[in-house]
Amino acid sequence: MNRNSICASGLAVAFALGGCAGMSDTQQRVGTGAAIGGLAVGALTGEWGWAAAGAAAGAAGGYLVDQQKRSQQAAQQRAFDQGVQTGKQQAQQQQQR
Repeated sequence: MNRNSICASGLAVAFALGGCAGMSDTQQRVGTGAAIGGLAVGALTGEWGWAAAGAAAGAAGGYLVDQQKRSQQAAQQRAFDQGVQTGKQQAQQQQQR
């Protein structure tokens, strides 16, 4: 199979995944990673087997990115909640004075 058909297939997959608005953030990140990995490795090697390996590696990378984003969001939420609680406590202390 030649590189042009692999690139065309990769682009078709990328456009199909781009239109999946009902997907969760995790599904979008894993799908995007798989599409980019498969396209990049397939275009470089011209082999479907390697393209599949690239897609698997891209999906794993997308999952890891998703987990990192979730961890960051949780930390930000905890910091926000802690700031709100501190503000409430300070407001109560000032009212008692």
